[in-house]
Amino acid sequence: MKIGDLAKRTGLSAHTLRYYERIGLLPYADRDRSGQRDFDASILTWITFIGRLKTTGMPIRDMLRYAALRDEGEATGAARRQMLEIHRERVRTQLAELRECLLVLDTKIAGYASDKQRTKQNDARPRSRKPLRSRPAGPVAH
Repeated sequence: MKIGDLAKRTGLSAHTLRYYERIGLLPYADRDRSGQRDFDASILTWITFIGRLKTTGMPIRDMLRYAALRDEGEATGAARRQMLEIHRERVRTQLAELRECLLVLDTKIAGYASDKQRTKQNDARPRSRKPLRSRPAGPVAH
């Protein structure tokens, strides 16, 4: 599969695919007689997986580490699993934080549902934009 076809099927640009190949996130593609990249269709599964890792916030350095372990074969299965378990915990923590933020947004939106439902608490705004002053330093106890 040529890089243009791969780009269309994955939604990534050809530039991104070449970059991923250059840094080692994608294996080097075979070349056809004219020197163009010719990707095997099996690369689609790998690209989908790294897309999920990216979406869930895995840093590219960790994706590169995972890809290197993958290239080493089955002997690295335990290390790859550990990486994914650690990442999964980060994703779960982020999901919990997002749920809390969503609850706050839902509550705020509900406050704007109608003029009758609005409250001063929902519309509270600081009256002044003056910076907060820090408290003067008091005597230090020794």
